[in-house]
Amino acid sequence: MLFRKKETQLDRIKYKLEKAMQKDTAFLVFGASSHQYKVDRKLTQKELTQWQVENQVTLPESYAQFLTEVGNGGAGPYYGLYSIGKAASYTASHALHSKCVLYPEMTKEDWNHLIEPLIRDEDISDLEYEAARERVLGGMLCIGTQGCEYDMYLILEGTYRGKVVYTSDFHPDHPFFFVYEEHFLDWYERWLDEIILDYDITWFGSRMPGDEQALIQVYQNAANREMETKALEGMFKFKKVTQPTIEFLISAAEQSQHDRSTAIQLICKTSIDAGRELLLELMHSERNEDFLQALNILNWYGKSADLTEFIQVILQSLDRVQDPETLRHVGYVLESSGAITLQNFAPFLCHTDPNIQTAAIYAARNCSNKSEEWEIMEQMLMGSDQKEVLKHTISYWGLIPHEKLLPYYKAVWPEYKNQPHFREKFIDCLKELDLRDDYFDEQ
Repeated sequence: MLFRKKETQLDRIKYKLEKAMQKDTAFLVFGASSHQYKVDRKLTQKELTQWQVENQVTLPESYAQFLTEVGNGGAGPYYGLYSIGKAASYTASHALHSKCVLYPEMTKEDWNHLIEPLIRDEDISDLEYEAARERVLGGMLCIGTQGCEYDMYLILEGTYRGKVVYTSDFHPDHPFFFVYEEHFLDWYERWLDEIILDYDITWFGSRMPGDEQALIQVYQNAANREMETKALEGMFKFKKVTQPTIEFLISAAEQSQHDRSTAIQLICKTSIDAGRELLLELMHSERNEDFLQALNILNWYGKSADLTEFIQVILQSLDRVQDPETLRHVGYVLESSGAITLQNFAPFLCHTDPNIQTAAIYAARNCSNKSEEWEIMEQMLMGSDQKEVLKHTISYWGLIPHEKLLPYYKAVWPEYKNQPHFREKFIDCLKELDLRDDYFDEQ
């Protein structure tokens, strides 16, 4: 009688690598085009032993197994995994075998104290800076990059040996993030699982693992609000959720003010119609942060939905908009529906706050028939910073061809006439009004 060899995690990973490649043949998953699900040549046990002796480091078992059984770098989360040689080049050799000083749930105070020499001391020498940097990154191996200043490290020494850590630049109040998995192979296998399940893995590993039912159970059994929030936010990796999960989220939104906006966002990610009533409640809330969240949701997920009812509420609520950020998001939603007019945006276009005015000018850039509303333009130009207003309107609108506005254009003509791109706009305006090209040069 034949017995099948017991399947190991490494066997599963090799199989799932093939499945992931079959799932993402166009390499649409973030970073896939750089590694194409191919791993580099495996290390021999002799090569691994030699590296560890030379660097005085014993690698965590799960990572060492990957190097010798799967590949020495290549396919992996984000832009893929570095080879062991490249990984080691990011940390000084002596720092590799020091103890890692980072830990999960590191307080902002401890983090700020740790990185203080890196961000506060302007007179620090290069040697002192490197020593401070090695203290933060010591005991860790840089196994890959997520892009920009974000990297992935593996802890080599200390209490959390084997854990993967996501780093960013040394920002105050932002300690590095420890992924949920206990060791490298679990983290790597989760990456493959989420590709195969067609999850959104743009920020892979930063959200709580688990399927819909598992995350609902975590939420329902959570001992504190922080855990509830993490369980809900873990659902953002699902491109859509099932009807039972939508019903759970509606209940969470109705019962918890703390989780209300997150639950509504998750519902609307699947269906604006399913979250319509809750979204309207957010829009009618007296809290500006609720109104802004509703605008964000409409901008993110409302592209293919009927937004007529929401547009009406936004237009009726314009007088409550008091800051540039909210106005920008109002503009994003209204623009896609063609609902912005110079008349309804006139209070913002003529606002005394230059930031609100600039946001309004940008939002109204696609309004038609601007020349018919030249009075609004003239009122805008009567403000204290006429040149700045003209700069933004010319950049976003071009020159509105109306004879009443010519004196304002003529006043700034000397500043723009030697810039070909802008000069062309001035000349086109004159042609539309049947005026000579040298009109602005006349005394």
